[in-house]
Amino acid sequence: MVTRLLVSSGMGRRSVSVTERNVATLRSAYWIVMVSGFLEPVLYLFSIGVGVGGLIGDITLPGGEVVGYAAFVAPAMLAASAMTGALSETTFNFFGKMKFMRLYEGILATPVRPIEIALGELLWAMVRGALYSAAFLVIMVVLDLTTWPRALAMFPATILVGFAFGALGMTVSTLIRSWQDFDLIASGQFALFLFSGTFVPLAAYPAVLRWLVEITPLYRSVHLIRALSTGTAGWPQLLDVLYLLALLTVGLTIAGRRMSRLLCK
Repeated sequence: MVTRLLVSSGMGRRSVSVTERNVATLRSAYWIVMVSGFLEPVLYLFSIGVGVGGLIGDITLPGGEVVGYAAFVAPAMLAASAMTGALSETTFNFFGKMKFMRLYEGILATPVRPIEIALGELLWAMVRGALYSAAFLVIMVVLDLTTWPRALAMFPATILVGFAFGALGMTVSTLIRSWQDFDLIASGQFALFLFSGTFVPLAAYPAVLRWLVEITPLYRSVHLIRALSTGTAGWPQLLDVLYLLALLTVGLTIAGRRMSRLLCK
C-alpha cells in the first residue's frame, strides 16, 4: 500500500530519477573505488578469519553452538562491508554533492523535493552495498562458511543494514561543516568495526561495557547476520530488525528535514 502511494504520488518515480542520474554519470574509474571497498573486508576475512583463526580454533556461541573462527568472523565482515558501502556514498560523496558541487540546488529547480533526493541517494547507496554483499556471500559459500539457503536469507538482512547506515550517514552529512569533520566519522566507523562483537563474542567484553556494545548499530547488524549465517536465528533477531528499521526511519526523516532547511532557504 505504501509503495503504491509513493508511485501514485510521483514521489517514488522522482526518487528513482535521482538514482538514475547517478547511474548515468558513472565513470569507469569509480569501479576501482568500489572494488577497493569490497577487497578490504575480504582481506580481513582471509588474514584474521582464516589466518588468525587457525591459531584460535573454534568459538562457542551464546546458545552453545560451536563454529570455526572463520565462520564466526565472516558474517561480521559482511555486516561491516554493508556499512562501509552505504556510509561511503552517503557521507563523503553526499557531502561533496550538497556543499561544494551544489548539485542538489539544481535538482530542486525541478519538481524533486529534498526528501526525494534523500531517498534517491539512499537507493543509489544500496546499489553499491548490494554488490558488496552479493559478492561477499558468494565467497562465504565457496569457502563453506555458510550454505546457499542461509546466504539467500542473509542478503535482504544486509540490504536492511545498508539502508539503516545510509540513512545515518546522510543525517551526519547534513550536520558536519567541513572536510576535516570526516576524520571524526572515520574514527567512529573504525571504532564500530573493532568493538561491535566483530572479532570476539560479546562475553569477552567487560560487563560494564557490554551494554554500550549492544546498543551500537553495527553490533545489532552483526548479531542479526551472524545468527542467520549459523542457523541460530530466533526471536532476539526481531529486536535487531526493529532497531535497524527505527534507525532507517529516524535517519531518513532527520536527513530530509535538514536538507530542506539547508537547501530551501
